[in-house]
Amino acid sequence: MLKEKVLPADTFVVLNKTILNDQDRKLLIMLYQPIIGYKSISLYFSLWSFLDKTEYLSNESTHHNLMSFMQLRLSDIIEAREKLEATGLMRAYVKKGNINNFVYEIYSPLGTYDFLNNPILSTSLFNNLGKIEYDRIVEYFKIPRISLKEYEDITCSFNDIFESKNIHDFEMMYEDVKKYNTNKLNINNKIDIDNIVSLIPEEIFNIRSLTKETKELINKISFVYNYSDDIICEIIKVSLNENKAIDKAKFKINSRKYYQFENSGKLPSLIYKTQPTSLIKEVTNNSKKAKMIYQFETTSPHDFLSSKYDNYKPSKSDISILEYLLLDMNLNAGVVNVLVDYVLKINNNKLTKNFVDAIASQWAKSKIETVEEAMDLAEKEYKSKKNIVKKDKKLENKPDWFDKEITEVKASDEDIEELEQILSKFGWELWKM
Repeated sequence: MLKEKVLPADTFVVLNKTILNDQDRKLLIMLYQPIIGYKSISLYFSLWSFLDKTEYLSNESTHHNLMSFMQLRLSDIIEAREKLEATGLMRAYVKKGNINNFVYEIYSPLGTYDFLNNPILSTSLFNNLGKIEYDRIVEYFKIPRISLKEYEDITCSFNDIFESKNIHDFEMMYEDVKKYNTNKLNINNKIDIDNIVSLIPEEIFNIRSLTKETKELINKISFVYNYSDDIICEIIKVSLNENKAIDKAKFKINSRKYYQFENSGKLPSLIYKTQPTSLIKEVTNNSKKAKMIYQFETTSPHDFLSSKYDNYKPSKSDISILEYLLLDMNLNAGVVNVLVDYVLKINNNKLTKNFVDAIASQWAKSKIETVEEAMDLAEKEYKSKKNIVKKDKKLENKPDWFDKEITEVKASDEDIEELEQILSKFGWELWKM
């Protein structure tokens, strides 16, 4: 999806599509904040506060006012907004002009039951908090159970108390009345449901039992665990009930068990697939180093490593190293790509854990956030080691982007077109603000 550039002068209004209450505040902080961060939750509360006394619609305001109100850069606000959109808490619309006009619709957070039974959100919360804190939150929201075996249900029904009498005709459809409203997570399908169904024999699976809800579950599970059609197919086969339909509870359990078996008991983590938008450098020229910066910033670590291996799938140990860099060392995706490229170049194309750890620890302590910072530091380390160990053949094959200066010459349309053609073989598209 093409991202619309936002300027401080651009205006916006906030439209409340739901009923907001104090319980929602608790859900947002306890369940959503560990996933999308405090800036996104702060933005949600700020937009909420912009609503008028009726809490339906805000007055028109500018993004500059929002920046002053939140004391955040516009890039931080846009990144926070995108996380709210990704998790279904808001939707954004734009009317283009000399000054763009935005409408920001805010929705209620999912209730505890729906959130914890959503495989994407619950898995992400679990991995961000850890088992102890996750279990504490689940326990907090649990309803106390009271045994009613010795009690008799004496609840009155409506017609026990009321009766229908002298009712006049009136309109009973009120579409615009305010109601509690949530928004679904928008996930692009990464699997082919039709292909999966064709791989399962008809004698063991009733295709008519495949509801829209079940299809959504399959898609979510495939996203969480990064499963292919073939793997999903095998998991479905062992998750069918006596009616030849998918047992959703069993499907979730089997999906988790399969992943844990293949990954030494670990569960997956949802991470930023590419460098954060606020840390991406705009392409201004067609130099070799500029192309490398663009590649590092717009490619996920998994895809980048795969491209270094001639598009072969990275091994389990390689994936483990990427997870370590992204989660344990908390390095940004673009920085991880630079580190991977640097290590492969100076370590005979081997991604060794101890070798990676030594470099990553230094970069984390140096608080490296951008691709350019990582490249500059890698270049300094390379030159330093080369001076100390001149005869070490591992250091002879330095990365292509070393010793290259970036001249701030505006790229022409022809340059940009050439850059797109060069990168097209990797499936990358030119990033645009």
